[in-house]
Amino acid sequence: MKQRKRQEFQKLISRRTAILGGVKFSLFAALAGRLYFLQIEEAEKYRTLSENNQFNFQVLPPVRGRILDRNGIPLATNKDNFRLEIVSEQTKDVAETIKMLQEIIKISPEAVERILTETKKKRSFVPVLVSENLSRKEVAKVAIQTPYLPGIKIDIGQTRYYPFRDLAVHLTGYVATISQSEKTGDPVLELPGFKIGKSGIEKSFDSKMRGRAAQRQVEVNAVGRIIRKLPGEEIQMGRDVKLTIDVSLQSFSTKRLAQGNSVYTPVDDPRIQRALSEGRNLPPGTDPVNGYVNIDYRGNVLAPESGAAVVMDAFNGEVLALASTPGFDPNSFSSGLTAADWENLLSNPRSPMTNKAVSGQYSPGSTFKMIVCLAALEAGVAHQETKVQCSGMIEFGDSRFHCWKKDGHGWLNMVGAIEQSCDVYFYELAKRVGIKRIGEMAARFGFGETFNFGLPGENRGLIPTPAWKRKTFGQAWHAGETLITSIGQGFILCTPLQLAVMTCRLVNGGRPVSPRLLQNENRKTLKTKSLQVNPQHLRTILKGMDKVVNGPQGTARKVVNRNMKFQFGGKSGSVQVKRISLDERESGKFKNKDRPWHERDHAMFVAFAPLKAPRYVASVVVEHGGGG
Repeated sequence: MKQRKRQEFQKLISRRTAILGGVKFSLFAALAGRLYFLQIEEAEKYRTLSENNQFNFQVLPPVRGRILDRNGIPLATNKDNFRLEIVSEQTKDVAETIKMLQEIIKISPEAVERILTETKKKRSFVPVLVSENLSRKEVAKVAIQTPYLPGIKIDIGQTRYYPFRDLAVHLTGYVATISQSEKTGDPVLELPGFKIGKSGIEKSFDSKMRGRAAQRQVEVNAVGRIIRKLPGEEIQMGRDVKLTIDVSLQSFSTKRLAQGNSVYTPVDDPRIQRALSEGRNLPPGTDPVNGYVNIDYRGNVLAPESGAAVVMDAFNGEVLALASTPGFDPNSFSSGLTAADWENLLSNPRSPMTNKAVSGQYSPGSTFKMIVCLAALEAGVAHQETKVQCSGMIEFGDSRFHCWKKDGHGWLNMVGAIEQSCDVYFYELAKRVGIKRIGEMAARFGFGETFNFGLPGENRGLIPTPAWKRKTFGQAWHAGETLITSIGQGFILCTPLQLAVMTCRLVNGGRPVSPRLLQNENRKTLKTKSLQVNPQHLRTILKGMDKVVNGPQGTARKVVNRNMKFQFGGKSGSVQVKRISLDERESGKFKNKDRPWHERDHAMFVAFAPLKAPRYVASVVVEHGGGG
């Protein structure tokens, strides 16, 4: 009995073993079949998937090229950008970590809100920018505390830096974060915090200075976390842009223009410190970027003058200085401009964001009188000794046209008229020569022309014609408007750059030189070109400009002193921005000092030097500056 039960039990075990073995064999057979299918039949498919999942590409931003002056001094360069990032998977509480970090460095509530939002949107292993443009001292303070700041890591990148700040900002321009509308599909533009040129040279030569990004392959795990970085392409640095600008002359021009007739005073002066301690706000534009502000003789803090200045080589067109005031610090755009700072820049009545040298449009005033003289001389309706008597005004039609000198200048020839800037003389020339020939001569000397020399925002100005007036206003041209145009008033408009170009063409023998801003640009020969102006007529004009500065009755004779090492010639001008009524004129209440700033005349001046062998020219416009 026992033997039979033992045999039956062994059969049961053998049967179950066979069944279990069969099941195992079937499983192994299925597994082998699946492995065969995956490794043999689907090998190519999964090889591709494996490689794509194992390796990703990182885009490395290029290093932006520099902007240099003619001597190789950087106007725009790059510097290390110390920044902090946080990886949320490495900290239990992002908000708590940021709170601890706020005890070490300053982080605004807006920045905290942004950080918390980004850490929720991004994967937990992806770094989120916390703060950038930190000083070495701030980085050191954070580095010491990193064991107590889980998730925080220090990174080093590159940021744009402008060593001369507001002194060259309208030349260099600035870079800022790309907007959604400016994205073109270039992967570099998609990089967080990548910046492009927004104005000035930075904008005009953005693609040239941007360089070419590089790609680097990184090994990642199944969830995309970087395990190791592999060797990749070399970053191609952006190309440098070398300008014709002399930064020492540029700095001097900008500071001197901003100073005006006030005293340029260090910010640590007791009068300024007292004003600040009393809570008084400085006028718009007086933020002491360079450690100086303007003060008048009474100790009042003044806003910087608003205007532009251009210095050029009369023969090759090189622009040596191009100043516009007031300016602003372009570094603030690299580090991130606040909404309040942006609003202050836009609302400033002296327009610090505008490059007035190329974008500002002004009536030229008396600086235009040389063009009227040339038009008359070339047309043969006047000559150097043509004389006109000025009694202080003339009557033309049913209107009176006044000279700036109420009692008149008496009898003057052409040189004397330029010297004393007699309006009546030019009224008489205008009647003879006409608006058409005046406009044609103005166009030959650069008015109404854009030069496309490297800076964006260049305005064309306006040379009025009867056809233009009829098209614009639907009205006929009046002869009296020709008289107004002859003294650089009325509809006519120009830029400070055009005034400098005009002066170049006057002093270089009538050659059509144009402004040049790039140092390595091919020079255009001037020997075979000419404006076809009689050299004797040009000498008459220069003789008048000599008398303006050096003559006994010259309108600019007060600027000359015995300590000057060289002589120069020039022409002053004043431009009314508010019509003066007859009652105001007779009462004497129209003086600039008695009017609000925005109603005062613009001050203009053009000059050339040295006197005997002219080489350099300058044009200056001071908005509401009074007299030229």
